[in-house]
Amino acid sequence: MNYFENAVMLIGGLVFFLFGMKVMSSSLEKMAGGKLENMLRKVTAKPLLSIVLGAGITIAMQSSSATTVMLVGLVNSGIMLFEQTISVIFGANIGTTFTGWLLTLSGIHSSRWYLMILRPEVFSPILALIGIGMIMFSKKERRISIGTVFVGFAVLMQGMTMMKDSVSPLAQTSWFKDMLVKFENPLFGLLIGIVLTAVIQSSAATIAILMSFAISGTGITFQMAIPIIMGLNIGTCATSLISCIGTETKAKRVAVVHVMIKIIGAVFWLAVFVVLSHMFFADATAKPINGVGIAAVHTAFNILTTLLLIPFTKPLVRLTELLVREKEEKKEETEDDLKWLDERLLRSPSIAISECNNISGHMARLAEENLFAAISLFDNFDEEAVSKIKAVEDKLDRYEDRLGTYLVKLSTMAVSSQDSRVISKILHTIGDFERLGDHAVNLFYAASEINRKGLAFTPAAKKEIDVLASAIREILTMTHECYVTADPELAFRVEPLEQVIDKLTATIKTNHIARLQKGGCSIEMGFILSDILNNFKRISDHCSNIAVAVIEVDKGAFDTHEYLSGVKFGNLDFNRIYDAFDKKYTIEE
Repeated sequence: MNYFENAVMLIGGLVFFLFGMKVMSSSLEKMAGGKLENMLRKVTAKPLLSIVLGAGITIAMQSSSATTVMLVGLVNSGIMLFEQTISVIFGANIGTTFTGWLLTLSGIHSSRWYLMILRPEVFSPILALIGIGMIMFSKKERRISIGTVFVGFAVLMQGMTMMKDSVSPLAQTSWFKDMLVKFENPLFGLLIGIVLTAVIQSSAATIAILMSFAISGTGITFQMAIPIIMGLNIGTCATSLISCIGTETKAKRVAVVHVMIKIIGAVFWLAVFVVLSHMFFADATAKPINGVGIAAVHTAFNILTTLLLIPFTKPLVRLTELLVREKEEKKEETEDDLKWLDERLLRSPSIAISECNNISGHMARLAEENLFAAISLFDNFDEEAVSKIKAVEDKLDRYEDRLGTYLVKLSTMAVSSQDSRVISKILHTIGDFERLGDHAVNLFYAASEINRKGLAFTPAAKKEIDVLASAIREILTMTHECYVTADPELAFRVEPLEQVIDKLTATIKTNHIARLQKGGCSIEMGFILSDILNNFKRISDHCSNIAVAVIEVDKGAFDTHEYLSGVKFGNLDFNRIYDAFDKKYTIEE
């Protein structure tokens, strides 16, 4: 027997298994898109619903560790409350056992054709062939993702087969049989399960290794397997503990409560198992365990732990808060810190993209409110409003910088075409939101100069500016609303109003020159008016850019120049909307 070759095969099988698992989970999450984020937003105070959601998300992601890490990120970014995560964690612990049941297919031994086709050796190559065909010849993204899932699953099962074949010869060796005696000590088995899973960082992989030994007839018994299964449930918490490093207190509590749930469950049920085994089931627990038995024990442990602890959710929360105390930290606004752009959310791109979209919507609101405040300064100059305008402009600068950096990282990951379009939309628009903030500051400087020098518009100029300011307010409101609601029909109305604003600014400039020639307006006030008009025109241009981005997301392509060239005059709908705005905002030439 060549132990080196078997060891290499075991390691190779583990690598295949982990790679297949990664490919499967990434493709499944990509197919789910924003649905995972929407599911998490439905988490309520109802524990049963939260458990079901946690299980569903974990089955989709094929990893309870990934779900818990995602929860750490969501709590750290303020999207979820710590208390809401506990029931989700219970569900994730149950959902992760689904993989074990899939792996039981490796243990099928039957001459009947309808059972033979369920053996990985038979169906994995067929599944891989179908998957490769879908990847190579399909143009639809969903089919390509499904094909990738098939290939990932085939690779995973091939890894399982390799691990099983690599350990089969051990059943005949005396040293291995002697080593198994040590596993009869439940504490030793618990420790092995913890350490192995903490190193691999995948409870599914540890289950796969354990199944490989059991299926190969190496003599693994219930007495040996059950403590290992309980240990691997604790070991899988290592990933979430690592992920909470550098997070806020509430996020750390998510990882700690995850460990507590596993430890309490393992200690309690291991004690129950040891007592019952010695008193009533010594012969039964000494029998060899198979793949189905391992999957059943894994599922039973997590369900029983959930049933044990779910009535004590509030005490768990209080205990965790005692263990992880709130530190004295500077109370700063979450908006300034942008803590919701948590790097941990990058593990779940669809959720990260959804949150980026929400943040860019917040930018739209801030830009709108800031410009409204700046425009109002021409009627009522207020020093307090001035300081707020500058603060918001600084905030918009930070938003653009942080969002842009975060989105560049997101764009390198495997995401659905819809998510990719959302990333493009945000990257196309955050610069416009930031520039709107700059124009608010420019308008403040103009209003400040008028106030400082004691200047005033002529009645005719004031009337014209009021009409233009009303049009600017409407285009800002429309732009904000169409962006947040992703409404292409409302976005279509922005460009006609932008054209009307261009006409208004040109008319006001012409009227100003006429007044200047008649001596009805000062040259100094003319410079300020010109500056205001230029800013108003640029504001409408940025609104047009944002609206076009919303429309292009709906169309699935980004070509602003081509769209604007095709939509302007000559388009009946455009002309109708333009005429309506032209009548609404009219000034005499």
